[in-house]
Amino acid sequence: MLRPEQLLCPKPEGLYCAPGDFFIDPVRPVARAVITHGHADHARAGHGAVLATPETLAIMACRYGEDFAASPQTLAYGQAIDRDGVEVSFAPAGHVLGSAQVVVRWKGLTMVVSGDYKRRRDPTCAAFEPVPCDVFVTEATFGLPVFAFPDDAGEVAELLASVEQFPERAHLVGVYALGKAQRLIRLIREAGYGRTLYVHGALARLNALYQAHGIDLGPLAPATESGGKDFAGAIVLAPPSALQDRWARRFPDPVGAFASGWMRVRARARQRGVELPLIISDHCDWNELTCTLDELRPGEVWITHGREEALERWCRLNGLQARALALVGYEDEED
Repeated sequence: MLRPEQLLCPKPEGLYCAPGDFFIDPVRPVARAVITHGHADHARAGHGAVLATPETLAIMACRYGEDFAASPQTLAYGQAIDRDGVEVSFAPAGHVLGSAQVVVRWKGLTMVVSGDYKRRRDPTCAAFEPVPCDVFVTEATFGLPVFAFPDDAGEVAELLASVEQFPERAHLVGVYALGKAQRLIRLIREAGYGRTLYVHGALARLNALYQAHGIDLGPLAPATESGGKDFAGAIVLAPPSALQDRWARRFPDPVGAFASGWMRVRARARQRGVELPLIISDHCDWNELTCTLDELRPGEVWITHGREEALERWCRLNGLQARALALVGYEDEED
């Protein structure tokens, strides 16, 4: 009987497909890599052949330069290619623009490596598509019951209500440069906010890339320009690290905000000096993780990184065979 380990197995470089001779999201340079999405802990430069969605390859070129890999190859959602007898295809993961689940089929065995994924609506990327499989490889970034996220629209409403309440203060919102920044901008636009949003220079290139892929972000301006104003009443988006930097001191009595699933833990918000925590995540919360596994009911669940123990226990209590891979090199979020 064919065992899943004959198709995929963990190695120091990452998940390795021996029959197809390629790695999925390797953490160090390899000859053949399949990349799920453009976050730096999954998409690194220096590989030989790289297979990814067109959007992910564009993100990698934007971040690392056009020579980020010796031989990049695109594969669109729903298409399939053969790698030495192994069929490889992509399905949307719902995480960020171009993010994909890697569907690997070989000798009647189907394994799905989900990468990072979420189940909530995201106006900036294709929605997660469940793929029936024998083995589902899942993350567990927020794999604890305490992580039950509120409605995204409600969090944005809190931000806009604060802007209305404190028109004399600038609102500085910490957002990760890829995915979170563009998603929050779109959510703000959908809430009816049409004024100019100001952005840190570190967000500019990826904002432009999203706009080039048809994501309308509305009027944006560099956070160095305010038309002669002092940014009172403005919303300013920046990498979280910038909020702790001298860069933030130019703004009038700023309200410090941070959009992250980690803001569900109030102690984290206090430690970072966040006055307005916004619980908006590009990962599944606990309920979404478990509902996904309940929906798929795979023969086996592999847990790659995050809160592995709790999700592994949930699987066993709910009749699913599970194992924690304890892969290293993947962070909870990208700053």
